[in-house]
Amino acid sequence: MKYWQLLASFVLAMVLFFPLSAQAASSSSITRSAGDELKGKDYSGQSLVGTEFTNVNLENANFSNADLRGGVFNGTVLEGVNLHGADFSEGIAYLAKFKGADLSDAVLTDAMMLRSTFDNVDITGADFTNAVLDGPQVKKLCTKASGVNSKTGVDTRESLGCK
Repeated sequence: MKYWQLLASFVLAMVLFFPLSAQAASSSSITRSAGDELKGKDYSGQSLVGTEFTNVNLENANFSNADLRGGVFNGTVLEGVNLHGADFSEGIAYLAKFKGADLSDAVLTDAMMLRSTFDNVDITGADFTNAVLDGPQVKKLCTKASGVNSKTGVDTRESLGCK
């Protein structure tokens, strides 16, 4: 019995961290070699489905109303970033730093956001339904959670599971 649990855990980890899909093979990727040219860049309203931002500094970038479904922010600095109204559903933000970010009215459903930090963020009307975040970060976000998402109609506090 223990063997099967271990095997199932291994397979789940492989699927989560190494997805095998055509979209992953065709998605664009932006890595550290991009340098400072991404700071303050305007991506507002763009379709960036499946785009990967890895180990880059996106400080003060504008992703307002962008389609970031299935996107990846790994080891990324998102200080002062504008994600107002963005759709980051099914996205991954691992070791991302959302300091002073605007996540208001964003859709973050089913996103994996482990080991990410959320300092001084605006989450008014954000929808975190089924998103996976570290417990201490959820507690921090619950202290300021308010509003209802304009697209999904979901209450921010409920989506975070605040008590």
